[in-house]
Formats: sequence, structure tokens, C-alpha cells
Amino acid sequence: MRVALYQCPPLPLEPAANLQRLHQVALEAKGADLLVLPEMFLTGYNIGSEAVSVLAEVYNGEWAQQIGRIAKAAGLAIAYGYPERTADGHIYNSVQLIDAHGERLCNYRKTHLFGDLDRSMFSAGEHELPIVELNGWKLGFLICYDLEFPENARRLALAGAELILVPTANMVPYDFIADVTVRARAFENQCYVAYANYCGHEGDIQYCGQSSIAAPDGSRIAQAGLDEALIVGELDRQLMVDSRAANRYFLDRRPELYGELNKR
Repeated sequence: MRVALYQCPPLPLEPAANLQRLHQVALEAKGADLLVLPEMFLTGYNIGSEAVSVLAEVYNGEWAQQIGRIAKAAGLAIAYGYPERTADGHIYNSVQLIDAHGERLCNYRKTHLFGDLDRSMFSAGEHELPIVELNGWKLGFLICYDLEFPENARRLALAGAELILVPTANMVPYDFIADVTVRARAFENQCYVAYANYCGHEGDIQYCGQSSIAAPDGSRIAQAGLDEALIVGELDRQLMVDSRAANRYFLDRRPELYGELNKR
């Protein structure tokens, strides 16, 4: 499976403009099977609670309908970040996956909120960590800060995830997450990790770019720098099989020693 990541500066408060550039990028990524966009791509991330409240949409709203049409026209699946409003009035930092037929496959809500910025805008998602299948690959989902908790990626890997999608809005001075943590999560969990970040500025935030697709052996099969980029990597199932045969983390685990962690 060919996976494309779009690293871009945010266009805050402009869903229509973001949908327009998504349409263009999806056409440029034609030939890929999946396009992954950054966290809160449709509205921008650092926009404040008032704007989030105004802009948030239901998971099957007009944005989803438009992206379904874009995905179908370009012939690829799209994973995008957006603010989701639920029937009970909660607002979540969410990512939705729509397949190449325009059908919604999964909607995931960020479970670990980052600092006052996240907490001022969003409710935390519940414990669900869904696994869905796309083109014969099992996909899991995390959003930005979620990846920094090793338990999240491990839960997905134990549930069968072969590729973890991570829409992100990672900023300076946390560059080491993009550089080190992404590869570490892929290596320790013997799966691919696709990390789609912003670049440029948004208010007082400087994003650190460095979007990448990390492989189960810790290598990168695609990597962006600090500027806007569309990168593509091809997942190699044999590489994953060989890496899992050489790496004994799953075989050597001793879960009976870890139960106390859940009580702290």
C-alpha cells in the first residue's frame, strides 16, 4: 500500500479553503492508496475555544460529504483531522478515515489532551482504540500527543495494527518527538507509523514539520523537512514480517509483571 502524507502550514478558520487545497493535493497524490493530513486540518489547530465551538461539525456532516466526493474522484482514502461536535454538545479533536469509494470507515477522538490549549477546546475521547482494514492492512489511529504514551501504540499493536496513522500538530521545542519517538514506536511495536505534521506558524506556535513514515525496523521510508511537502512511502509487508522475526519484543513480553501499572 502506498501512503501519502501532506505536510503544510495551517490555514486557520478557513474550512472552505482547506477543502479546496485538499482537492488539489488529493489529485497530486493520485497513485497513492491513502492520504494522511495533519491534526485539525480543516479548521487549523490553534484557533481558540470560541472558534472551535462555531466551526465544529458532526462526523457525517457537510465536510465528510465533500471529502467523500474528493476521495472518490481521486481514487484514494483520506484521513483528516477536524473538530467534531456530538449530539450531546461535546466537542472532540477527531480524525476520520474515508475510503476511495467515499465511505466513512472510522472516526477516532483524541484521548490524551495536550496542556491548556487542548483542554480549553476539547473533551477527551474515551478508551476506544479502533482497528479497521484498508487494502488488506490493519490500521490504528492516534492523534499527536496520544503517540507520546507508549501504552497507546502497544494496545493498538497487540490488537493487530500494522499501520498507525497519527495526524499531528507538533511544535517547537518538541522536535525530538518527530525525530525519535515516531521511529521508536514503530520499532518497539513492529508496525508502520505515519506521522503527518504541520509546518510554519499559527499564532505564537512554530510547528516543527518532519512528517515521516517509520517502518517496523526503525527506518524511515519517507520523510519531510521543515517546509510544505507531499511525501509518499510504500509499505512493504515482507519488511514487517522479517523485522518481526528478528525482533522478539512481543515474544519476550511478560504481561504478568505489568498489571500493577494499571493501578497507578
